[in-house]
Amino acid sequence: MPVFALVDCNNFYASCEKLFDPTLTHKPVVVLSNNDGCVVARSAEVKALGIPMGVPWFKIQDLARQHGIVAFSSNYGLYADMSNRVVEVLGQFTPDLEVYSIDESFLDLSGFDPAGLEAYGQVIRQRVADWLGLAVCVGIAPTKTLAKLANHCAKKNLAGRTGVCDFTTLDPEALTGLLDSIPVNEVWGVGSKLTRRLAAMGIHSVRQLRDADAETIHQRISVVSERTVRELRGMSCLDLEAMAPDRQQIMCSRSFGRYVYRLKELEESVAAYIGRAAEKLRGQDSLAGALMVHIRTNPFSESEPQYQKAMTVALPEATADTRVLVGWGLRLLRRIYRPGYAYQKAGVMLSELRPSALQQASLFSGQEDAGRAARLMAAMDSLNHRYGRGTLRVAAEGVSTRWRMKRERLSPGYTTDWAGLPVVLAR
Repeated sequence: MPVFALVDCNNFYASCEKLFDPTLTHKPVVVLSNNDGCVVARSAEVKALGIPMGVPWFKIQDLARQHGIVAFSSNYGLYADMSNRVVEVLGQFTPDLEVYSIDESFLDLSGFDPAGLEAYGQVIRQRVADWLGLAVCVGIAPTKTLAKLANHCAKKNLAGRTGVCDFTTLDPEALTGLLDSIPVNEVWGVGSKLTRRLAAMGIHSVRQLRDADAETIHQRISVVSERTVRELRGMSCLDLEAMAPDRQQIMCSRSFGRYVYRLKELEESVAAYIGRAAEKLRGQDSLAGALMVHIRTNPFSESEPQYQKAMTVALPEATADTRVLVGWGLRLLRRIYRPGYAYQKAGVMLSELRPSALQQASLFSGQEDAGRAARLMAAMDSLNHRYGRGTLRVAAEGVSTRWRMKRERLSPGYTTDWAGLPVVLAR
């Protein structure tokens, strides 16, 4: 029988911020979204205060001062690096591992001694804590969906488990009682819309969804929901994905740190977003056959006139060359730009992606030119990876970039920047 373990880092973003600053150990910490807008991560202390996820930061200023809440801008470089370190540690416990998200990984524990799985989970927790200083919870079950639920129980200390919950050793009646106490929206993939549809069918708990007729679920909802029912019954329908599938679209979109009026600044932002998207495109060894550019004003502003526009172009030849993509992107932007508006956001999307090995050259393209372009892009990616993003970029991205998103509370790059290393001052 297959056995999966889901390892999930507790309060990951907030934990990364606390990790390198001992003065924050018992303080409430939140991490904010782009432009320091909304709360996207909360420490345990903040959750205890009842502050919800997604609340705008400006709305809890009084509460923050009252309880000493410390806020940070999202430090994506730090979080990604710590995530990679966690995955490296987890890889020592099984050869088969799926990185599901930045703070979650599935481990295949099939063939391990069933009687020792819970103890093995505790070893995993201790290793991550000792080596990286981060707390994780482990959920173990015969399916990935049940492993997610077991992880939920481990976090909430349900079923008498602390940090590790192993469904494979629970008595069937005890498991049924536990699932009956968990609302159905805690099931992996059951969002608010599906929760309402299930409620209309009289399904409110995980146990009720597990015991529902699978064919009826298939007919009235979807085959994906039917698969969820079977997974809740212990029938493994979802395999481990050791390699993440290539993206079918690549988007890069950001809100500006302040309103943008001039075409020049919009051009800089679009060029920068295309550069980032093209880097991701080359990272999966793909080419893009189409490009979309969109701009918009702030839809929530009642004092500013509203405007939004998007335009897509099918490229004459699929490419991953940042220079070519930027050229087309700026042409689209000039077509859709209208003066006199306060623009709040711009974005780009690369679509019609295909493997670079399947590139079909046009009648007028030269293989030598394509080879030189590929080598140039590889050199640029290598330099930016070594010395930091933006070290080498196209001139269209500009220099001042005053439009960039606001990150006034950004913590140092403790693990990604030499300048961000903690300093010990001797007295």
